[in-house]
Amino acid sequence: MTACGGAATTPGPAAKGDVAASATGEVPNSCTPENATKARPTGKARLVIGTGGTSGVYFPYGGGLARILSAKLPRTEVTAEVTGGSVDNMKLIYVDEADIGMSTADSAYDAIRGDAVYRDTGPIPACTIATLYQSFLHLVALDGAGINEVTDLRGKRVSIGSAGSSTEGAAVRVLEAAGIDPRAGISRDNLSVAESVNAMKDRKIDAFFWVGGLPTAGVTDLIATPGIKVKFLSTEQYIEPMRQKYGPVYSPFALPKATYSSLEQDVPGTGIGNILFNNAEMSEELVYDVLKAIFDNLDEVKRIHPEARWLSAESAATGSSIPFHPGAIRFYRDRGVWKG
Repeated sequence: MTACGGAATTPGPAAKGDVAASATGEVPNSCTPENATKARPTGKARLVIGTGGTSGVYFPYGGGLARILSAKLPRTEVTAEVTGGSVDNMKLIYVDEADIGMSTADSAYDAIRGDAVYRDTGPIPACTIATLYQSFLHLVALDGAGINEVTDLRGKRVSIGSAGSSTEGAAVRVLEAAGIDPRAGISRDNLSVAESVNAMKDRKIDAFFWVGGLPTAGVTDLIATPGIKVKFLSTEQYIEPMRQKYGPVYSPFALPKATYSSLEQDVPGTGIGNILFNNAEMSEELVYDVLKAIFDNLDEVKRIHPEARWLSAESAATGSSIPFHPGAIRFYRDRGVWKG
């Protein structure tokens, strides 16, 4: 796959080395002007945005951004790729098969430290372009399965998300915080949100985890299925132990009752931020121009998906779990919203 208008290449050793050198307890920062060395192409450029599966929020959101950027960036074609989500996107950025990606905050935090599912790649030199919105950690249980809280999942048939996904990572952490062995304590399936929805319709699973924006199309479809009744379980009590163990990437976030038709009240739960990110090597000029195209056309961006309506320059410039790219910092400073 061609990225940034040139032949795909492996990220340079300087970017990797800078991250690896500091990938200990502190948050590494490869997002420096010295690492933003990739020249912007002088001819027609092609940018690839790594998104997610078709039943989630990343794909329509990323697809909408690709359409707008293609129309507004001179001599630039931007395409959105269906992927497995955050982890896939980080790894695609790492091998230069995508230029921009979408990720949850916890997965991004693990990526730049070379932790959890990123131990095989080592630290990834990723930088924030913008903070987008908060995802909700869905824990959906089939009514009548005897599941009223997280500890009731013991011995049940549970999908914890696609193997290697950010959903799987969060699900494992919640289960462990609840005292459940994620391997031996449940009958475990690794299904995407679309597969989880279909499995629950067929009553092949009792519950599933899903980290996604609101509303998630697959969950909306499940609730509308005749003969299927579900409940949403709270994970709020496990936020603090997870923050203590894994860093400040989880926060209290209530699922509003208006999100899904079956809800009678808000569901207290876990929020996980979502970011737009890139490789540290991308030029400052290109990152600046990407952000300018987004925020000069913000009304159009907000029509992409309900989650896009939360986007503003102020919110985009704060709250990420990983450092911002220098081109992004320059853009937000010029807009008067940078507080870093």
